[in-house]
Amino acid sequence: MNGTPDFSPQVAEQAVQWLMKMQQGPLSPRQQNAWQQWLDAHSEHQRAWEHIQRVNQRLRGLSSPLAHAALNAPTSSSRRQALKLLLILGAGSAVTWGMREHNLLPPLLADYRSPIGQRRKIALADGSQLQLNTASSADVQVEGQQRLIRLLEGEMLLTTSKAFQVRTAQGLLKTEGARLNVRQFADRTQVAVFEGRVELTPDGGSPWVLQSARQLSFDARGIGNPVPLDANSGAWADGMLVAAHMRLGDFLEELGRYRRGQLNCDAKVADLLISGTYPLDDSERILDLLEISLPVKVKRFTRYWVTVESRA
Repeated sequence: MNGTPDFSPQVAEQAVQWLMKMQQGPLSPRQQNAWQQWLDAHSEHQRAWEHIQRVNQRLRGLSSPLAHAALNAPTSSSRRQALKLLLILGAGSAVTWGMREHNLLPPLLADYRSPIGQRRKIALADGSQLQLNTASSADVQVEGQQRLIRLLEGEMLLTTSKAFQVRTAQGLLKTEGARLNVRQFADRTQVAVFEGRVELTPDGGSPWVLQSARQLSFDARGIGNPVPLDANSGAWADGMLVAAHMRLGDFLEELGRYRRGQLNCDAKVADLLISGTYPLDDSERILDLLEISLPVKVKRFTRYWVTVESRA
C-alpha cells in the first residue's frame, strides 16, 4: 500500500477487534453471524478487512519493534494498538516514511533502537555497518539502489562502501562510501568524517562537501566552519570517552548521556580541566576516579541523582 488507507481509524479499530477475536479461537455461530453482518454493512468495512488480512500476513516477515508488538505484545490492549497503527500505516510501507518526514511517529517505533547506556551494532543488508550510541534510534531503508537512514535521535556511526543518504532533523547527508559519525542535537546536526567525503545540505540551504578527518555542525540557518576531528570523535564506538583538556562541566554532560537519572556539576568546579580515556561501561568507576584526580567530591543523593562539587 502506497497511500493513505480509504477507511477511518474507527473502522480500523473494529477490524482489529474482529481479527483478535478470531485469533483467540473459533467464533461461535452467533459471533460468526455478527462478524458477517459487520462485514456486509459497508464497503469501507470490506476494504479494512481485506487490508488487515494482508497486513497480518506480512507481519511475519517484518523485524521492526512495531511488528513484534503486534504479534507478541503481552497484553491485548498493546497488541490492539500496534495492529491498529500498522493497519493505518500499511505495515511499514512508504506511508510510515512519509509520517517520519513530519515527525508524526515516535522514536519508540523506530526500526532500530539502543537504550540509555548501551550501544548497538547492526549489519545492513548491503554489507554496510550501522552502530547506534546510547539513547539512539534510526529507521533504515535499503531497497535496491535506495539506501536511506533516518536518524531520529542520538548518534550513529555508519561504515559503508555504497552510496548512502542520512536524513536528520536539520538536513540531508549523501556519500558514495565513507565512515562517518552523525549526532542529532535538539537544534543542530554534528557530522564527523573519518574516511571518504560527505555532501551535506541543510534544509533550505546549499550543499557543502565535508572532507575526511574533518567535522562540523549545521542547522537550518547555515553550516559551521569545518575543524579537525577532536579526540573524542567516534570513541564511543570503542566503548570509550576521551577527554583532552575538557571542561569538567562538559565532561559530565557527556558522561550523563550514558546514565539514567541526573548527573550535575557544581558551577564552582565546572571549569576544571580533565584529560584521559575512560570506559563508558562503568560510569560509577569514572566518578570514583574524578575524586582521585581532581579536587572534587561526588555526592550521591540517590543512584539517579548525583552531584560533583568542590572538595573544599
